Amino acid sequence: MKTLKNYPILEINLNKILDNTKFIVDICNQKGINIAGVIKGVNADSQITNVLEEGGCKYIASSRIEQLINLKEEGIESESMLIRMPMVHEIKKVVDKIDISLNSEIKTINLLEKECKKQNKSHKVILMMDLGDLREGFFNKDELIDIALYIENNLRYVKLYGIGTNLSCYGSIKPSYKNLNYLCEVAEEVENKIGRQLDIISGGSTTTLPLVLDDNIPSKINNLRVGEALLVGRDLIDYWGYDLNKMHKDTLILKAEVIEIKEKPSYPIGEMFLDAFGNKPTYEDRGIRRRAILAVGRQDFVNHRDLVPLDKNVEIVGSSSDHLIVDIEDSETNFQIGDIMSFGMFYSNALYLTSSKYVNKYYVQLEDLKTQCV
Repeated sequence: MKTLKNYPILEINLNKILDNTKFIVDICNQKGINIAGVIKGVNADSQITNVLEEGGCKYIASSRIEQLINLKEEGIESESMLIRMPMVHEIKKVVDKIDISLNSEIKTINLLEKECKKQNKSHKVILMMDLGDLREGFFNKDELIDIALYIENNLRYVKLYGIGTNLSCYGSIKPSYKNLNYLCEVAEEVENKIGRQLDIISGGSTTTLPLVLDDNIPSKINNLRVGEALLVGRDLIDYWGYDLNKMHKDTLILKAEVIEIKEKPSYPIGEMFLDAFGNKPTYEDRGIRRRAILAVGRQDFVNHRDLVPLDKNVEIVGSSSDHLIVDIEDSETNFQIGDIMSFGMFYSNALYLTSSKYVNKYYVQLEDLKTQCV
């Protein structure tokens, strides 16, 4: 179907993101768990962030301090959580603009204290524990406990808010009752030594939600930092196999225009070397096939393997910086030049598409379901 919109576009359905948010927040709240809505995966889009607030997220979180600062300037009221440890040059802004930050380095914590004193402001910190994923965090629990005691007993402005962990992002380590219960045991040791309860025991991200759904998460975990399940909604269904009819996985739809249709061989001709990205792809010889090229590429979505054609008979063949190549041989649609194809996506695509200035964004409004272009 032809249209005069400026393609490619990313269609953002705010209603469905709201549904996802309310669903996840509700099932977590029933177990005493609050949610930090992580908005870096959609480039901290303010309309989407408003939806996460409306859906019940207690905190708004990002790894990019600029995103959190911009959101505050745009009127976001939820407490902000910086989920990448502060860089030294960010310390002044962190104290001035950010409510909570994740930390694992005593030097950074001392710099925060010094800056807090200058600004006469307090700042909350969550100490991170590495449970084997080998990204950020204290690997030795005694070191974490010592730093917790140091903050509690020696610092006036930096406040020990809680402890947390990250799983699955680097080492692909799956959250489990066992590793999260160990985090809870460390939290209990800290609480016994400081003589009070911590505000937050943060048990990870979307990949921890299966433990919530299976009613197998330690009762002391009271916070999760969730992005994908709210914003895209595919992982729990497609990766973990949950049948969640209240979740939407078509919150974000990429729509791109067909600029070429040809019958071509399916196997490249000539001596093979490397593609434009230094890779040497493999190809299957399926003979002559009808193919289409769309005006969108890796500069926009990075990884075509995670795009999902909404026409199930369309197959993604590959992509270059500015072109997406699809096989339309088996499609029942008689595609023409200027037609539009639609694709669902996984989190990695959303991360890049929402940041691309070459992809227009259209919002499905909460009230009237009309769209507008930005």
